[in-house]
Amino acid sequence: MNHRPLFLGRPVRLFLYLAAAFATGMFVEKAGYLLTPYAYTPPGLGKTFAPFWETWALVKQHYVDRKAINAHHMTQGAITGMLASLGDFGHTTYLTHEELEQMKGGLAGQFEGIGARLGIRKRQPIVVYTFPGSPARAAGLRRGDVLLEVNGRSVAGLPVERIAALVRGPAGGVVHLRIAREGTAGPLDLNITRGKVDVPDVSWHVLPAVPIAHVAIENFGEKAHAQLLAALEHSQAQGVRALIVDVRGNPGGLKDQAVAVTSEFLKGGNVFMEQDSEGARTEIPVEPGGHATDIPIVVLIDEGTASSAEIFAGAIQDHHRGKLVGARTFGTGTVLQPFGLSDGSAVLLAVTEWLTPNGRQIWHKGISPDVEVALPEGASILLPETEGDLDAASLAKSDDAQLLKALDLLKKQIQED
Repeated sequence: MNHRPLFLGRPVRLFLYLAAAFATGMFVEKAGYLLTPYAYTPPGLGKTFAPFWETWALVKQHYVDRKAINAHHMTQGAITGMLASLGDFGHTTYLTHEELEQMKGGLAGQFEGIGARLGIRKRQPIVVYTFPGSPARAAGLRRGDVLLEVNGRSVAGLPVERIAALVRGPAGGVVHLRIAREGTAGPLDLNITRGKVDVPDVSWHVLPAVPIAHVAIENFGEKAHAQLLAALEHSQAQGVRALIVDVRGNPGGLKDQAVAVTSEFLKGGNVFMEQDSEGARTEIPVEPGGHATDIPIVVLIDEGTASSAEIFAGAIQDHHRGKLVGARTFGTGTVLQPFGLSDGSAVLLAVTEWLTPNGRQIWHKGISPDVEVALPEGASILLPETEGDLDAASLAKSDDAQLLKALDLLKKQIQED
């Protein structure tokens, strides 16, 4: 059987595209397939599995709401609960067949949804940004809104990719969101009609009055490297002398894209190391020929920077290529491999752990910034797509303290050079 490679690895800018940008961090380069699924209880686990089947039988025989008994849904719930017990929050997960197909489309940069970025902060899914002209913005969804329910289903504790899959759907369809909003007494209900959304993996803009470009790598999707090369070429043609590379809220994406993008800024060494369950390590080297190995850079990170984005940030830090500014990253640190199940669904399972070039563990720890800068409560971050109307005075008044700090560091470095 010839299986095409799927994707590479995730978990949470934590800014995920909630229908506008959906990635699951860092996937392995080929799909895993469970070719011989168990049709019986694994040897030695009869007593362990007995309470499960006893509970199943009790539900079938005695549960009062007979219409609620659905063997398919019960099985999906059992799988989800089993994976949740591993403690790999927001990473290892179960996807239905439909969710798996949506995830593949998201990595290709093709979305049908509401046009909002979703992040998880303090284990709550929040809206990070809504795109101009998007269905989300037109319906009144705002930055900082906390998602409580999607189409009547509670999303508490769900991984980002599951929430994104619930929100996304065919253009023209309606999704019902229940949200909590600061300053509002009770929950708010919004009905949003989905649309087609085209979101780039990389966006950029030259900041006013300085030869510094703000380059946001928003997702390590299939086009990330190509779009970064275009950004580097065009910004350098405009006389840019330094770069703010923004991976805040970047949830991850494809492994080969993470390696290619990181290699553009490094002259040699390793991008990262992979470590398997036996402790064996494999070095992933920098690809030669980087186009931005000498230009000064500062990298912006936050608690939403995850997976492939943490690989990038860790490599930049270990190679002393530029300062990291912002907040500690999410701490994904594992490579997901998709294992196809017999009904077309899949388990995304962490199969190897990745380490920075210097061997630092990231899983559950994250990467600490060189310069820690916290954003004020309710502050809005600047993104290249929102900077077109900025002048120097309005930029200086921005409440994006992280970007302003990066700008200050680069100004000083340019002056010293």
